[in-house]
Amino acid sequence: MLTGLSSLWLPIIVSGVALFFASFAAWMLLPHHKGEWKGLPDEEGIMAALRKFDIPAGQYNFPHACSQQEMNTEDFKRRKEAGPGGFITVFQTWPNMGVNMACTVLFFTVASGVIAYLAGMVIAPGADRWFVFRFVGTAGVLTYGTANILNGIWFGRKMVADIVDGIVYGLITGLIFAALWPAA
Repeated sequence: MLTGLSSLWLPIIVSGVALFFASFAAWMLLPHHKGEWKGLPDEEGIMAALRKFDIPAGQYNFPHACSQQEMNTEDFKRRKEAGPGGFITVFQTWPNMGVNMACTVLFFTVASGVIAYLAGMVIAPGADRWFVFRFVGTAGVLTYGTANILNGIWFGRKMVADIVDGIVYGLITGLIFAALWPAA
């Protein structure tokens, strides 16, 4: 007999909330993310220069080419070689921390729900806790530990701290599900 998703609501909710607090600890209390974001030199001057263009909210890259053909032009090659190159995300207003935190809890809870669905398809009620931990923990590591790798590959984001966080989140998820897995 497989485990129904409705009987896994408690580990789904507990892991969603626990992972939010683990994420908070990783970003606000522990040192491994501290050096990832740096300020720009002459920040006020750069911000003033950007303000005059009234750039709409969005993601931008520079130098920018609209097509593969444009990437092959001498002008684009010159701009690329002259540097610098980079990516900018522009907000019209600073993000709302309360909304972002609520969305983070929602993300972790939905991801835990999907992991619960997967686990429920193969693990019966009353299963060995060690097996539940291994299965759910592995699914959690796959979910959270690999989530930002493509951003690192394509956009130059440092990945090691995110991968470490993801492994920890996966193990926390596994522990919670093992502790709260329904009895037979």
